[in-house]
Amino acid sequence: MAVQEARQYGTDAGHPPDGGCPHCERSGHRRAVAAFLARRDELATGHGVPAALAHSPVASRQWVSDELAQSARTVTARGRETGDARRDRIRRATLATVWGAVLALLLGQTLTALGTGWTGTRSAALGTALLLAAALTAAARPHRDRGGVLAPLLGEDNRLSTSRTVAAGWLLLSGYTVLFLSVRQATGAPHVDLGLRRGAGLLAVLALVGWTTVTARLIVSLRVAARRLQKVRADRPRPADLLCDDDGRASLTDVQYVLVSTAVLAFAAVRLGRAPDRLPELPWALVLLVAVSVTGYLFGKCAEGGRPKIFSVVRAREAGDLDAPIRTGDDIEIRGIGFVPPGATAPDPMTRLVVRIGPVHAHVPLVPVPGGFANPTDTALTVPLPADVEPGRVEVWAVTAAGVETNRVTIDVVD
Repeated sequence: MAVQEARQYGTDAGHPPDGGCPHCERSGHRRAVAAFLARRDELATGHGVPAALAHSPVASRQWVSDELAQSARTVTARGRETGDARRDRIRRATLATVWGAVLALLLGQTLTALGTGWTGTRSAALGTALLLAAALTAAARPHRDRGGVLAPLLGEDNRLSTSRTVAAGWLLLSGYTVLFLSVRQATGAPHVDLGLRRGAGLLAVLALVGWTTVTARLIVSLRVAARRLQKVRADRPRPADLLCDDDGRASLTDVQYVLVSTAVLAFAAVRLGRAPDRLPELPWALVLLVAVSVTGYLFGKCAEGGRPKIFSVVRAREAGDLDAPIRTGDDIEIRGIGFVPPGATAPDPMTRLVVRIGPVHAHVPLVPVPGGFANPTDTALTVPLPADVEPGRVEVWAVTAAGVETNRVTIDVVD
């Protein structure tokens, strides 16, 4: 059975004979995922269901849902076991990127010095890069369990934060600029200008992106607390988080914020390279451009998401069924929006979706189809009415994977 293979591979990967091989752990997780997908597609075509359950559509559907839920938990467990190895790889990759940038600067300084000779400015630039890289390496060590250098850029949902990353880029440029000019001044370079007149634009942009980071976090926190935004923790951070929403779809507000900030940041770096004895002077038109981009980004934060809501509850009718009221044992279809929040489309979060029917908690069954699931969806849930539900008027509401409750709708259940 594919599920048994997933458990076997997961066990071998999580506890390898040599005491913890990262490659074996990654291989075990991939095998568990492949086994789950194969099992889902097998059950979607009607194969693999025990013959004793074939005569009962309700029982076979529940059995299929339980099998898929158990397999999904196996995949999630294997993913957690590979977390430590993944975080160590991220930490090493970020440190390699930092020191690779220092090496690239050294090569660039060497190549450009072939015709003009080595100068004190080149020495100060290289020394500043070495000091900054050493500081980042030292700061990454206490946070090696969260990705090292990337730790301050991760949000509470374990995704890369767009606002924090943009602010970190400007903070890095500003810190490098001040440190570079300090080294130049310490080595006796004349005409080092740290005046406010030239640095006002840089200071304004730094204040804008810092204020954006704090405001975006406040907006998200307040909307989550008010149940107007659903947040599901990500399995791991991805570079696409900077440009996409929690569901992996490109976000226009995020893209424009990153694009504008990167372009203005590159302009400031070029200004510093052309005039290394003073703070880079940013035109106020570019500062205004960043302010407009910030406004669009924050308005996007205020508009994203929404509270899940039930519009109606009806009796689910199969082909050939007669029209009838809702009775115990019938399937009910809950229509609305926001039942599967962004980031919760993986099988394991979908198994945590629950429908409250009066005092009874009914877990929404997973109904597989080739390549995905027919139930649950973001706009409709189909659940059987449990036998413990008493006839009469009962309230129905749903609890999503993010722990947010919908509004309540009253239905009539007859004998």
